[in-house]
Amino acid sequence: MRITSSNSLLSNGRTYRCVLGKTGALTKKIEGDGATPAGVFPLIRVLYRPDRMDFPETRLPVFALSPNDGWCDDPTHEDYNKPIKLPHDGSHERLWRDDNIYDIVVVLGYNTSPVNPFLGSAIFIHIAEPSFKSTRGCVALKDADLLEILKTCSTETKLHIMEF
Repeated sequence: MRITSSNSLLSNGRTYRCVLGKTGALTKKIEGDGATPAGVFPLIRVLYRPDRMDFPETRLPVFALSPNDGWCDDPTHEDYNKPIKLPHDGSHERLWRDDNIYDIVVVLGYNTSPVNPFLGSAIFIHIAEPSFKSTRGCVALKDADLLEILKTCSTETKLHIMEF
């Protein structure tokens, strides 16, 4: 898979509309800069809302979300850039959201091994807002497109993001 421009993802010979962070894609990402990290990243696992969708078809590990799931985005906390259970004492994102953008989430292997404080957290592929508004650093696609792409993904799949 490859991001071929700031609004196109190429997968299996097909181009899909996508959206990136509001400041584009940068190789020198830092927490809160609004950029999508540029580089080559493995797809780690899929998280999904079982109350809103069926188990997604993929060869990636899949886990159902629950209302107390979150992701730590606090660069000073020991849980930085890791999944957490809520309540949590550090700054975090709630994964069980009222909107549908996290109904399906692909965790990217960005800043995960090792985790470095302040280099960015919670970098996912998820569902785009209907307006295709910029993300805060993730890659977002139409739900049907994301589900179609996932059918051919495995832990060997990598996402290539060029700097824009």
